Amino acid sequence: MKIFYGVQGTGNGHITRARVMAKELHAAGIDVTFQFSGRPADKYFDMEIFNGYQLRTGMTFNTEKGQVNYLKTARDAKPITFIKDVKSLDLSGYDLVISDFEPVTAWAAKNRKIPVLGIGHQYAFNHNIPRKGSDPIADQVIKYFAPADVGIGLHWHHFGQPILPPIIDTPETPKSIIKNKIIVYLPFEDPNEVVRLLSPFKNFQFHVYSPEVVPSQFDHITYNPLSRDGFQKDLYDCAGIINNAGFELASESLQMGKKILAKPLHAQMEQISNAAALQQLGYGHVMNDLDAAVIEHWLHDNHAVHITYPNIAKTLVQWIQDGMPKMDADFIEDVWDSVEVLQIKQ
Repeated sequence: MKIFYGVQGTGNGHITRARVMAKELHAAGIDVTFQFSGRPADKYFDMEIFNGYQLRTGMTFNTEKGQVNYLKTARDAKPITFIKDVKSLDLSGYDLVISDFEPVTAWAAKNRKIPVLGIGHQYAFNHNIPRKGSDPIADQVIKYFAPADVGIGLHWHHFGQPILPPIIDTPETPKSIIKNKIIVYLPFEDPNEVVRLLSPFKNFQFHVYSPEVVPSQFDHITYNPLSRDGFQKDLYDCAGIINNAGFELASESLQMGKKILAKPLHAQMEQISNAAALQQLGYGHVMNDLDAAVIEHWLHDNHAVHITYPNIAKTLVQWIQDGMPKMDADFIEDVWDSVEVLQIKQ
């Protein structure tokens, strides 16, 4: 079998999910070509597993000071380049086209009348799940940004809908944690503002990962460049994570039993909805703005949720090899029956 797999590269969550899928696809002996779009070529890192991936410009959203800026997004869009990329993408010889919310792949396949399998968190919004911050633009983005003929939506809970658990690595649960060690990943916020916000909490060690590394004059705040391996090592033994409300990192944190404080991007329906879901499920705390009082309360709360998710990547690869039969209620129920949720004290 030969698969063409498009991945949205704007945020690291899509790429993290693709890494897990790549490992299982390669293990199954499937020939897969990955394409990424949405960020400059020099901003990708730790991409070895994708074996000679392709890059396209694609489309992305412009963020500024913790919120989506639709005017700058429209200004920076390159529709002529996008159309050229769609028209020039060669999908001949592939048995299946997959899109993780990647628009060039999805639209190239749609224009050639090739069925597209969508795999990703965004496809869960086609179902009745927690949804906040919606507006006409957000609704159109979900519907038309990367359309799929069959969409496999992913979420932390099924909400009574035909969706699956997250696609994440299933690492060994840490035997111990460093209770004052906190990971901070707020790539869409002003890094100097993040330093100012964290500076009063000198009893905690903050390991900040950011696309822009700024000097910190505080011993308890360390800035690190983006690194998959470095981040995973710090995540392993930390107590909690402060992050924007992206789906994949919260999934990894829940899988490892870390407490979560999420700050959703303003004017970004997906992140606002993710924050609402975390609160509704009792899986994490939320601050709508960078708020020192909320952070202080969260830092001293030792409650966390540890969720054991199955290997959904392996399940999906086997399902693909079986010819992608319709996922009936029994299939969905069997998958979720293997999920274990524990309330823990750190």
